[in-house]
Amino acid sequence: MQSESVEQLKRWIRTLPRSRMQYPQTYVARIKYIFWRLITPVHPYIRDLMLRLRVVSHGGRQNFLLGKIAPHSSVKEFISHLVELGYGNHFVAWRDDGELVSLRLTVSFMHQYHIRIYEDGEVRVHFEYTPECYPIWHLKEVGIEDRRAEFVTLVGGHVDVIL
Repeated sequence: MQSESVEQLKRWIRTLPRSRMQYPQTYVARIKYIFWRLITPVHPYIRDLMLRLRVVSHGGRQNFLLGKIAPHSSVKEFISHLVELGYGNHFVAWRDDGELVSLRLTVSFMHQYHIRIYEDGEVRVHFEYTPECYPIWHLKEVGIEDRRAEFVTLVGGHVDVIL
């Protein structure tokens, strides 16, 4: 990391606004919405316990590498830029190896843009179903998309994009 230590950044990241679900239109989706509003505060603990008990497994990093934080920018500047655009800390998501923060922007109850930033400055991105709407499809990465062109526009020079 450039001017700040990883621990300082992690403390600052905990102060970021949380990602928000979009309020759904259908009755079934509204039931899911209520369920997730109730479970969200404890979900990270359940996720971590299931990982420790080896009920589920997760490792490595997501696909869809976009690039690395540009030398003239910083992780904090880039994250601040994303928060200004409406992204929030998606703390319930899987934790990838070396992940610093997971941010998402929900465009509907069904879909989200997801950005992960790693301690080594790497940035990985994708578009997918939200875990709240389709938890099994989300886990199995059904419908996950690169959407590279949209993310390149979004990062606004904060990331050296790998072509």
